Amino acid sequence: MRWEIIEKGTIDEIIFRTIKNRNRLMLELMARGGMRVGEVLKLRLKDLQDQKLTLENPKSGKEQETVFIPQKVAERLRDYAHQVCKNPEDRIFPISYEAARMIVLKAGNLVDLHLRPHDLRRHAATFASRSGVPIEIVSKIILRHSNLSTTQRYLGTINDTEAIRWIDNLYG
Repeated sequence: MRWEIIEKGTIDEIIFRTIKNRNRLMLELMARGGMRVGEVLKLRLKDLQDQKLTLENPKSGKEQETVFIPQKVAERLRDYAHQVCKNPEDRIFPISYEAARMIVLKAGNLVDLHLRPHDLRRHAATFASRSGVPIEIVSKIILRHSNLSTTQRYLGTINDTEAIRWIDNLYG
C-alpha cells in the first residue's frame, strides 16, 4: 500500500496552527517521536524521564519500550504533565481514542489535509529516513519495530527527482 508523504513544512504548520497545548503536544509526540496514538493516550506522569518516555506493555508485546523525543517537546510535555497530573500514575492525556482521532483530523483540516494519527507516525519515519538517519535507527529506535521489513512499509516512495538528488549528494 502506498501512503501520501506529508512534508515536514506541512507537519510544522499543522503543529504551529494547533493552539491548544494538549493537542499540540499529542501531535508532536506522534510526528516527532513516532508514537502510536494509543501509546500517547497511555502516557503517565511517571513515564517521563527528560527526553526518554517509558512505554509499559507496548503493542510489540515487550514489557517496556523507550521513546526518545526532542528536548523542546520534552520540556513542554513535562510542564504540561505537571499541570494536569496530581499523581505519578495519572494519565497525561485522559481522553478517548476517538477524541484523539478527531483532534488529528481537525488539525489536518487546518491545512486542507485528511490526516489520521498513523500518518504522523509514518511522517516521523519518512522524515528521519530522508534526513539521512540510518534505516536501522528509524526501525529500532524511532518506530521500535523488531523487523526491518515492517519499517520499509512505512517509508514513502521516492520519485525520480529525489533519487537523483540523493545520488548527487552521495557521489556529487
